Amino acid sequence: MSLFDRPDYQDVERQPLVKLVPPSAERILDIGCNRGGFGRSIKAIRDAEVWGVEPDIGAAAVANGRLDHVVADFFQAGNPIPDHYFDLITFNDSLEHMPDPAQALELCRRKLRAGGRIHCCVPNMRQIDNLEHLIFDRDWRYEEQGIRDRTHLRFFTQKSIVRLFQETGFRVVDAFGINEDWWDPRKPMRRLFFRLFPRFTNDMRHIQIVVIAEPSAS
Repeated sequence: MSLFDRPDYQDVERQPLVKLVPPSAERILDIGCNRGGFGRSIKAIRDAEVWGVEPDIGAAAVANGRLDHVVADFFQAGNPIPDHYFDLITFNDSLEHMPDPAQALELCRRKLRAGGRIHCCVPNMRQIDNLEHLIFDRDWRYEEQGIRDRTHLRFFTQKSIVRLFQETGFRVVDAFGINEDWWDPRKPMRRLFFRLFPRFTNDMRHIQIVVIAEPSAS
């Protein structure tokens, strides 16, 4: 299999991220929507207009039957996506696949209506299992999926993803980890490490980081 072949990502509803969608979000753009599982789960519980952007033709075809509009292409200028239209734009583990995340965020500023926000979820490079792989294995072994997904082009910590948003003209409303995964009964010293250094290890507990941001007033 080529490094550039697309992994077979699961068609999941992403319920932890669905719960973060505000009730006021009536028009939603999901960038990297895959087969539309996230948008379909939103539409199942509320009356919302959900658009998707998905470069994989096969996945986009499935999403097209679930969402209101699907653009089978990369998220870039020139796509038939209306300006100043969306209440919410989501990147659900898709921003790290982009060669220029800053450019994507800058384009979002044009697509959001006044008062609109971005919800962005990215893998957490400082998650404890990934750090132990770096330190003890002295390696960076790509995997089919996960934090070291072989198709990831960018890697983020909580500090760096927040900085990216700030540098591209956004105000970060909140940033936090989701999908906690750190405890391993085979590694009792890990638990002691987390107890002794809670502030240093706080951002190592979660597999993913969520950033909620809105365009700055300036």
